[in-house]
Amino acid sequence: PAPAEAGRAPGPPDGGWGWVVLFGAFVSIGFAYAFPKGLAIFFKEIQDFFGTSYSEIAWVSSIMLATTYGAGPISSILVNRYGSRPVVMFGGLLCGVGMISAAFCTSILQLYICVGFITGFGLALNLQPSVIIIGKYFLKRRPIANGLAMAGSPVMLCTLAPLNQFLFENFGWRGSFLILGAILLNCCVAGALFRPIGARPAPVKTPVTEERKDALKGKITEDGPMESKPEEEGGKDCFEKINQYLDFSLFKHRGFLIYLIGNVLMFLGFFAPIVFLAPYAKHTGIDEYSAAFLLSILALVDMVARPATGLIANSRWVRPRIQYFFSFAIAFNGACHLLCPLASSYTGLIVYSSFFGLAFGMVCAMLFETLMDLVGAARFTSAVGLVTIAECCTILLGPPMGGILIDTFGDYKYMFIKCGTVMVLAGTFLFIMNYYNYRMLAKEEKEKKTKEEDPKSVRTEDEGKKTWNKDSTQDGPELEPLREQGEGVKKETNGI
Repeated sequence: PAPAEAGRAPGPPDGGWGWVVLFGAFVSIGFAYAFPKGLAIFFKEIQDFFGTSYSEIAWVSSIMLATTYGAGPISSILVNRYGSRPVVMFGGLLCGVGMISAAFCTSILQLYICVGFITGFGLALNLQPSVIIIGKYFLKRRPIANGLAMAGSPVMLCTLAPLNQFLFENFGWRGSFLILGAILLNCCVAGALFRPIGARPAPVKTPVTEERKDALKGKITEDGPMESKPEEEGGKDCFEKINQYLDFSLFKHRGFLIYLIGNVLMFLGFFAPIVFLAPYAKHTGIDEYSAAFLLSILALVDMVARPATGLIANSRWVRPRIQYFFSFAIAFNGACHLLCPLASSYTGLIVYSSFFGLAFGMVCAMLFETLMDLVGAARFTSAVGLVTIAECCTILLGPPMGGILIDTFGDYKYMFIKCGTVMVLAGTFLFIMNYYNYRMLAKEEKEKKTKEEDPKSVRTEDEGKKTWNKDSTQDGPELEPLREQGEGVKKETNGI
């Protein structure tokens, strides 16, 4: 008979063409995260052109971010159906079409549609597939690869900010949108680099194989043909069809639920400090250029923090318990915000921006790595889609809640205290619940080994293998790609 590995995808190469794929992910992720922030430069002129309020023009970025995160499940379904390469290329095309169309808009509502929905949906088709493809090409070096890919966000932000300012001064907002639309088409080039990992070729069929197949068919006929159930197949409801691409059984996965609750809480205070950092600096009497420079300091520190965090997370001391490291990064981020009101001078704000950039980079570098560590590469595509749709709500609510506090009290410090408190609570929650999860995984693993070593067990060897495969697929952390490399690597990767 054909060997078991025939037709299966080979393991992650951890190098080779994977570095080219990593560069493509670097570009796609960078545009997805940095582009909505860089558009703020054009808002003042667009506001004056259409005669709208600041809150109305601010909805352009809000709708774009919400669409980018809210379209996560759609992106995951498309990746499961067609693969990462065509999805990213189509997303880059949508981004270009959205921005070029926005250059001809005559109302703020048209900007909502072109920039917010069309371009935002294109960015969503760039983000998820880029994160997913990294998990297929890297395993041992996956934390490093994720850190390098996520570094695309601060690099792009540092590049787009001065570029947008230059385009604005020379071409206005309409001409700038045309040029930015052309630049976003480079996402199609990045997506073209996402070469899929093919399946192992099946061996050539031999006469013996065909004879055995015929014999097997004859035996099935003698024992009685298997009854077909066309009615049941045709009677699948919409939920079952969607579940083929989005694995809703993840909501029964203990580690996934812990991650989801902690991250939804975290995003209530994650983006608001970045949005209000420059206005807070101006509120304290700092000039506009110095206030904008604080964001540059944050981006530069963030640029170094992400790959450095990936190196640390990949070490043999941290990776077995990477969930603890992620919890610490979130709590550290919150502590920075709690101390921000103490920074009354420009020097103090520089120190805050530096630590904020470090903490922000640490969280972003491990945001998807920790999720893949919990659910495994096979279910990661569905997990990303389900997580982003849940995070979409809190991403929209976070900055407006901070703005309400500023309008109510007339002081920015309450906004920073709110964000810091929320993130410290999220980090503490994740630390405690991940400790519980690790204890339960160790207990389940111990019980499993005890049952396998028990000579009086009534379970046969085949039944034991089936149970092991089922449990490890549904409840355990990611072990599948490492099993072929031995038990030692498995323990190093998961710490079990």
